[in-house]
Order: sequence, then C-alpha cells, then structure tokens
Amino acid sequence: MEFLWMLIVGGVIGWFAQIVSGKNIPGGVIGNVIAGIIGSWLGVALLGTFGPVVGGFSIIPAIIGAVIFVFLFSLIARKM
Repeated sequence: MEFLWMLIVGGVIGWFAQIVSGKNIPGGVIGNVIAGIIGSWLGVALLGTFGPVVGGFSIIPAIIGAVIFVFLFSLIARKM
C-alpha cells in the first residue's frame, strides 16, 4: 500500500511542479510520477528533509526539487 501512496503523491508533486514552472513533461501521468519521484530525490539531496511527510516524501523539498527538475528537463529537451 505504501508503494501506491508513493506513486500517487509523486504524481501530484510532478503535476504541481508543471503548474508552478509553466513547463510540460511528456508522458502524461507517468511523466508526472517520474518527475515527482526524481524531483523529490533532488530536493531532499539539496535541502534535506523538513516539513510534512506524505507517502514517504517530504513535501516542501520535494516540490522545490520537482520544479527544478521540470525546468532543467525542459531546457535539455528544447536543445534536442
């Protein structure tokens, strides 16, 4: 059940990061989940863990990391 929560929360974080950054990740829901999970990892690596934890994700660093990831991914994808 925890894995399912991780996927749901990762998807919501990825979706929110797309809205905040104004960029799109290809792949729809799967792209959002991947962006949320990678962004969460990036945010925790850069900022540490603080704030509320939902589905195994520290929400505030996860959102910040996901926004950074979506922005960087859009820059790289645009160059290709």
